[in-house]
Amino acid sequence: MSQRKLSELTGIRPNTINEWYNEIVVSLRVEHIDRICEVLGCSVDELIEVIPNKNPKTGKYLITEEHGNRKVEKGQ
Repeated sequence: MSQRKLSELTGIRPNTINEWYNEIVVSLRVEHIDRICEVLGCSVDELIEVIPNKNPKTGKYLITEEHGNRKVEKGQ
């Protein structure tokens, strides 16, 4: 199936489909995942592969600023 057809069937912007295809998507919307799985007739685990972070980002490695956003340490 082409990216264009998937976009038409799901109602997801073509640019978003392209980001998924090229594995450069920054964030995932649950609604998009649901729509893609519905159109492709697949489950979430068939669509998304979880690859652990090389550098931990939670627990003792979590650095937050006053406004709650994660602060990136130099060298990461």
